[in-house]
Amino acid sequence: MLGESHDLFHEFPEYKDRIAELKAADSRFAELYDEYHVVNGEVERIELQIETPSDFYTEDLKKQRLHLKDEIYTILRRMAQARASA
Repeated sequence: MLGESHDLFHEFPEYKDRIAELKAADSRFAELYDEYHVVNGEVERIELQIETPSDFYTEDLKKQRLHLKDEIYTILRRMAQARASA
């Protein structure tokens, strides 16, 4: 939604510490994190009308952002479940 922050710390505030921890310790997570923020930044520029690409391109970016967020959330949940089981 226009004007809302979609950075990962706002999307998953309950995982704030784990995000920072995984970003430093897990190269795959760090890669997903960085890719998410690149895509999210581009979507935000489009929403602010700094860039004006086609609607198709914008929707594709939003789908990419959602897919990345799902992957990141899966990793965060898996880590939380592993810690709870330990």
